[in-house]
Amino acid sequence: MSMQPAAVAYRSPSSLSAGLRCRCPRCGEGRLFAGYLTLAKSCEACGLDFGFADPADGPAFFVMSGVSLLVVAVWGWTAVAFQPPIWLQLATALPAMVAGCLVCLRPVKAWLVAEQFVHKAGEGEWESLGRHGVGGFTFDRRAAAVENLTPAEWDAAAGRDKAA
Repeated sequence: MSMQPAAVAYRSPSSLSAGLRCRCPRCGEGRLFAGYLTLAKSCEACGLDFGFADPADGPAFFVMSGVSLLVVAVWGWTAVAFQPPIWLQLATALPAMVAGCLVCLRPVKAWLVAEQFVHKAGEGEWESLGRHGVGGFTFDRRAAAVENLTPAEWDAAAGRDKAA
């Protein structure tokens, strides 16, 4: 008689809630980060392996774009409305950009990891990989416009025999 572990039902938080709290997207309890931006290997509460997570440069792009737009808009408004000296403008705007990016980067990265978990994101898979036309590249697109062929039919149309 083999004892199999019972399936555990988790009360998963929303991806936004898990992201803003920097918690595990499955259970909402364990910490997502081992360092400031370094993902932990797995959740200490539910054991979810975070190996699936690969937000790449997305968080940095979104944070830098959003914070820059906001800070530059406020900077432009204050420069026109109050006309402070340039040294004061730089002394307030540049630290505001750096601080805004550092504060927002971690929750945005956690949110994108949670979105990857919720939507089961992975590498793109193409059904037609390697089958982009009869006989390879061609200048005559009408000759390559054959649709819905099986792999064996593609090989036959391209003059390749499987038996050879």
